[in-house]
Amino acid sequence: MKAILRSSLHTSLLRYSRSWGLWLLLLVAPIGARTMLPRGDGGGGTVIAIGGHLPVMTAPFLGVSLGIVVSTLLLPIGWLYLRSNTTRRQPWQVEEVTAASRIAVALGRFAADSTVLLGMLLALTLAGWFLGLLILPAGGFDAGQIALALWLVAAPALLGLAALRILFDALPPTRGGFGDFLYFVSWMASLIAPIIGQGQPANFATAIYDFPGFIRPLQFGAPPGTNDFAIGGVDVLPGRVPLDVMAGLFSPGYVESRLAWVLIAVAVAALAGLVYRPHRASQRNLVPGRLARLSALGPPPPAVANSPPPRAIAMPLAGLVAAEFRLISAGRLFKIGAAAVAAYAFIGDFRHAASPAALLLLVFALTAHAGRSEARGLLLLTRTAPQSPWARRLAFVIAGTGWALLLALPAILGTGLGVIATALATGAVASLVAIGLAMVSGSAFAPRLVLLVLWYGYLSAAG
Repeated sequence: MKAILRSSLHTSLLRYSRSWGLWLLLLVAPIGARTMLPRGDGGGGTVIAIGGHLPVMTAPFLGVSLGIVVSTLLLPIGWLYLRSNTTRRQPWQVEEVTAASRIAVALGRFAADSTVLLGMLLALTLAGWFLGLLILPAGGFDAGQIALALWLVAAPALLGLAALRILFDALPPTRGGFGDFLYFVSWMASLIAPIIGQGQPANFATAIYDFPGFIRPLQFGAPPGTNDFAIGGVDVLPGRVPLDVMAGLFSPGYVESRLAWVLIAVAVAALAGLVYRPHRASQRNLVPGRLARLSALGPPPPAVANSPPPRAIAMPLAGLVAAEFRLISAGRLFKIGAAAVAAYAFIGDFRHAASPAALLLLVFALTAHAGRSEARGLLLLTRTAPQSPWARRLAFVIAGTGWALLLALPAILGTGLGVIATALATGAVASLVAIGLAMVSGSAFAPRLVLLVLWYGYLSAAG
């Protein structure tokens, strides 16, 4: 078992070392830290407000702030990298017929993913030290406190991310887009779950809810009588308040809870090997039962033996737009969802309910078709067509925007012509992001995850 674990670890790390995307991942951390940290008394970046005031910038608070950058920015990007990098394709046709322990293979890959993510955290630590020299007051720089606060907050969260990736890759239903959606839901739930322990005594039971790890250091060390805090682009009052971050880091049960999350991550990775289910080469649609029949494209139309030869297309771009329009809506499931969204747009609140519902439907439809059309092997074929791939991409954006407008048309009767601008804007942005990221990544995964995050922001702004 040890030999299998070492082999799996060595092979994955070797493949990571050949990936140019690894260097981009290492650059995300320092750039994100520089752009998201608060600047000045007026805020800017990711504002952390205690009682409406910015905390005094100290070395431990800088480390916790960098941990917040990891939870709000780097966890989704890390998931995007793990699911779309060079190790996403595995030789399962060989592995699944051997007697090697699946638990050892899973733990080896988990160790490789953890090494890469912790390397990103190391790059963020170095960036934090450099920022500390620039923004901390004279005599306030402490490299050990910055690193301790950052690693206590962020390292267990990154290990949990790696474990979740291994678990989702072990089960057929979560190997594709459904797994990406479940990760998005779990990430949002991890940011909301610490609210359960808010106002409760400081102990291990309340700290274990804080998977991101930064709630306890902010709450426990706040001035007496100050319980409210906010993270994000919020307005702050003049002046700063003292915050004893080190007291929060060493509060009852906090360090134990972070170690518990590390053990949970290792256990989840081992569980992934235990519950691993083989691939099925002939099974392309993993959605079972009636849902598969609803989402199927259906049989092709019968051939007409005596049909006349096709005439030259007078308007090639119009034909491309019509073809993209049909392909985006492929499958009965999309048509059923589109009919439901259009009906709801007629009777419900468009901006707060129907528009987010239409955008969510389009996110999955647009990314699925963009991923298919931008597949590496297919591009070699489509480049030989009379219309260039760029003309097809332009047609995709026009067709996607047209679908957004079509779904919004019933709302005109109840809301007015103002919905047209909203539909055109959301449809155009979603189409551009879908085809742009699919063109870069060659799959539907990257645009789907990014658009889900943008969709959540659009839904939150609607409230």
